Amino acid sequence: MVDLFLKGGPVMYPLLACGIIGLVFIIERLVSYVLAATNPKVLVAAIKDAYKSGGYEQALEVCDRSRSPIARILAVALKKHQQLSASSEGANPAGDYGRRRADIRREIEDAVSLSGSTELAFLDRGMLVLAGVSTIAPILGFLGTVAGMIRAFDAIALVGEVEPTLVARGISEALITTATGLAIAAPVVAFHVYFTSRINTYTRNMEVAANELISDLVE
Repeated sequence: MVDLFLKGGPVMYPLLACGIIGLVFIIERLVSYVLAATNPKVLVAAIKDAYKSGGYEQALEVCDRSRSPIARILAVALKKHQQLSASSEGANPAGDYGRRRADIRREIEDAVSLSGSTELAFLDRGMLVLAGVSTIAPILGFLGTVAGMIRAFDAIALVGEVEPTLVARGISEALITTATGLAIAAPVVAFHVYFTSRINTYTRNMEVAANELISDLVE
């Protein structure tokens, strides 16, 4: 591999940097998603049970025990509902309960939406870098190939005749950078697609969990 790296020319150094950056961000994303993984149905069910048996304090304790950002978002919904429930007691007549409930739900949803945009920001972290690596690596590979081909034909021009072994060796070395760029880009693209799928799934789980808990609290 060291021999191939040296034969690839100076373009191999930025390709090496792309490979290292891609690997670092792939590992970081995998660790982040593993740590944030949770079953939203189980979490919401546990929060509901805790709320019914011990009120807000026990429900918030369930949220605090989870490392998932979804738990922190649900904690915001609980705290907001507790605040609105305390402030609205006796403020409106019983006949106005339907409108009051709709207002409470809307305010909780606004608080959850604001918190969600902050808590779930970690999902997109590094995705632009991976997209950039998957685009730049093949371009650098092709650039190295073109530069290598230019050097090969310059060597042929200096010799003054077409030597098959000389041409074959020059083209072979020139194609090393293309192969390297594609080898770097292929797994990075695959992981980018996988991470995008995880982001969409996580976002849907957050929305479903939040809506389920809000509906239960408001009802």
